[in-house]
Amino acid sequence: MSHSRDGHSDDAYDPDDNFAHAVHDGAEVDEDADMDAEAVVWQVLLLVNPGDEDAALQQFGVFQEAWADAGGGDEGLEPLLLDAIEWKAGFRVGPDDTAALVDSINELSARWNLHVEWGVEDPTDAEFLAAAEVPSLLGVAYDRLREHGYTVWTWETAGGDHAGWITQARDDEAMRILAPALGIDAQPAG
Repeated sequence: MSHSRDGHSDDAYDPDDNFAHAVHDGAEVDEDADMDAEAVVWQVLLLVNPGDEDAALQQFGVFQEAWADAGGGDEGLEPLLLDAIEWKAGFRVGPDDTAALVDSINELSARWNLHVEWGVEDPTDAEFLAAAEVPSLLGVAYDRLREHGYTVWTWETAGGDHAGWITQARDDEAMRILAPALGIDAQPAG
């Protein structure tokens, strides 16, 4: 078995796991350390576009342009990031917009050929959507996608909307570090 310069087995390399060897076992991560905003955004984009670096790169370009137009500061990154990923790798829906939530989760999960079982034959049925609530639907999406190794993350925006994204479950710890570095209080939806 060969080993890389950092002492890890070359056989354990996973190009889709950007955090596999970022920190050695038992190391402490300083979550309060200053992080370069662009680098953190890039890492988040890789997580919300698992296995699709081209999509992450395209969204990063959109983010960079908007960020430069906004002055390039470390404040106000959340809306810029959401604008770059909305309906591609993330969602933002009104507090009562169950139809948009179902549509966006279905669209996002289809990227991995997954279908969320909402518990009804037709999740676009007006009666079902009128009786449902966004938080409970987020819980259903979380449970169904978790069965396939994905995590639905969500938070409430300053405007009261529900926003979020989907990552692979193995990247949960990385997201718990990266999202707060951008001022985003993302939590698993379940």
